[in-house]
Amino acid sequence: MSPASMTQKYSTLSPSLAVGIDEPDRNLALELVRVTEAAAIAGGHWVGFGDKNKADGAAVDAMRSFLQTVHFNGVVVIGEGEKDEAPMLFNGEQVGDGTGPECDVAVDPIDGTRLTALGINNALAVLAVAERGSMFDPSAVFYMEKLVTGPEAADMVDLRLPVKQNLHLIAKAKGVKVNQLNVMILDRDRHRPLVEEIREAGARTKFIMDGDVAGAIAAARSGTGVDALMGIGGTPEGIVAACAIKSLGGVIQGRLWPTSDDEKQKAIDAGHDLERVLSTNDLVKSDNCYFAATGITDGDLLKGVRYDKDKVLTQSIVMRSKSGTIRFVDGEHQASKWEGYARKS
Repeated sequence: MSPASMTQKYSTLSPSLAVGIDEPDRNLALELVRVTEAAAIAGGHWVGFGDKNKADGAAVDAMRSFLQTVHFNGVVVIGEGEKDEAPMLFNGEQVGDGTGPECDVAVDPIDGTRLTALGINNALAVLAVAERGSMFDPSAVFYMEKLVTGPEAADMVDLRLPVKQNLHLIAKAKGVKVNQLNVMILDRDRHRPLVEEIREAGARTKFIMDGDVAGAIAAARSGTGVDALMGIGGTPEGIVAACAIKSLGGVIQGRLWPTSDDEKQKAIDAGHDLERVLSTNDLVKSDNCYFAATGITDGDLLKGVRYDKDKVLTQSIVMRSKSGTIRFVDGEHQASKWEGYARKS
């Protein structure tokens, strides 16, 4: 009997966890962590130096370089940077070593470039991968209205409902009072009416300057002190977060929010219904997707890049939706091996 047939005969792997030869397999998870670690280390050299574009550029260069070593045939379908006129991995860019499974790739070398530049918490290097053709194409609509919450209320909330009603549904599902809920929201002038609605409903607000990928994950995970994320944020970040929520449980709902008549017309021309509420499965169709993130600055989710004499220390999280596995990875890197990505004085 051949080794392959023996493995098949004695394997006790659940069929639900098995992957086909053309699908991304579980080994991809740790390869992706190497990529986000590289982006975080490169961007980490610019923490607190006030230049978000140089930080982003360093992270992009490192992420692009390390992506070319990953065993897959990837296409960037969600590239970050265009709306900010920043360095970017562009939509349609081929990444990976060109072999193995065909994948959609969503990248955000730094989710929170301003946080990095100012040395403020919650900046991450982020990467998500799913089977080819499974990620939503927003057609150059850079923002969306979002609602994120955990598994308890995932089947109850609806973005079309009044804020107060959604908060009461979340509280009921969690078995708490509305005044015990914490709602995370980006600190933006556009959110003033929403903030008033949240507070009038009796819930508390928790503001973040940037970085709503970390905010979405906090809203979906238990024990974070965050019960929901609401408000208008980046569409790319929403799709990246959907890959994480596929592993965490919970729900993300989104509705495209064009910022100009031109953007609105592009969306309509692309066939988008601007009233449609997009679910987690609309944003990422595949049930076999991956999410990886490495902290750049300290935050609620991960520790940031730290330095200890001749070592660079990182902390990462990696998720795989097919198995529902979530891993935290602490890395120790020899600083001398990363001098090429160091900030030049």
